[in-house]
Amino acid sequence: MRSEGDTKILATPPQSHFAAVLQHDIDLIRSKLLEMLALDEQALTRAFQAFLKRDRQLAYSVILRDQDVDALDAALDQLCLEFIVRHQPAGGHLRFVYSASKIVNLLERCGDYAESMARQVVLLSSLNYEAPTEKFHELANLAIPMLHNAVQAFVGRNADLARTTMAIEPRVNQLRDSLNSDLVEWREQGRLPLEALNPLITVARRLERVSDQATNISEQALYFATGQYLSHLVREGFRVLFVDQTNGCLSRIAQAVAEGFGSRRFTFDSAGITAEPVEPQTIRFLAEKGVDVSHQPSKSLDQVPDLGQVQVIVALCKEAEGAFPQKPTKSLGLQWLVPDPCQARGAPEELRAEYERAFQSLTHHIRDLVQAILGDDEIAHPQQP
Repeated sequence: MRSEGDTKILATPPQSHFAAVLQHDIDLIRSKLLEMLALDEQALTRAFQAFLKRDRQLAYSVILRDQDVDALDAALDQLCLEFIVRHQPAGGHLRFVYSASKIVNLLERCGDYAESMARQVVLLSSLNYEAPTEKFHELANLAIPMLHNAVQAFVGRNADLARTTMAIEPRVNQLRDSLNSDLVEWREQGRLPLEALNPLITVARRLERVSDQATNISEQALYFATGQYLSHLVREGFRVLFVDQTNGCLSRIAQAVAEGFGSRRFTFDSAGITAEPVEPQTIRFLAEKGVDVSHQPSKSLDQVPDLGQVQVIVALCKEAEGAFPQKPTKSLGLQWLVPDPCQARGAPEELRAEYERAFQSLTHHIRDLVQAILGDDEIAHPQQP
């Protein structure tokens, strides 16, 4: 059994070219995440130094270099998308790319926090003021290492480090509240000009937000390492959407299969790029499986409520990739290469066989997806018609 602290996701059999390519792509994403982390740490540290020294030139350098983080953000997004298309991941590999895609967005926000701090320095540099720095130091010395440890917990698959990192957040929140009270008191005593109050509070808030994102990254690291998903998603439910061309065939079969797993922690839905009536053959096939869709109207993507809140969107045709929302987003896009039985031609028994093949293929995909989200120890079984 692999321990939680192991750095490799799965052993790579030397005889398997596919496994070698898979591990190479995993290692590439991990290395790029560490590179992005290093840029964030440098930007946050330099922004904080600029704040302490009131160094406007250093602040400008942080602002200008934010584009480096943005460039890595775009590159990592592309790597995660290529990983999904190339490997059709399941199990631990699906958890890896799901969490990695979330962490990319969280690291990009931390880069934005560094830039925001630097902009506050530019505002403060022309003001004559004195402010307490001890708590600012303590905030920075907690928040920035939290970010470092959170990403290390993910790339090292270290659940213990993730939990330890998350435990620091309450102290950061307490410090921020105390510092804000100090700043307001200094202003009321006339020791701080009004123009300086909001920029100083913003610096404290940005450091606290870094710790928030570090906690979010730690949650993703814990999910990847153990399969334990975020508590708020467990409570609210996990939404999965299947998308095909018309919501008349393949996406309906996928929804029927998924709902057969009977997990109360999931909500499954389906939609088409456009909405057209369900194919008669699909209605007959699903009726044989004990599912009646004859009275369920088809819907298009623009009829899906709160599309941006869906955790996983599964594209069942190439055109459906357009359903993947632009970031920042909570959604992960997956593409499943399942032949559409509605496109098949032949005798009735041949068509029935195409539908059955699609049904079985989707069953395997959905089982892997559900188990990846719930964790390896919680196995869901579809209800048999």
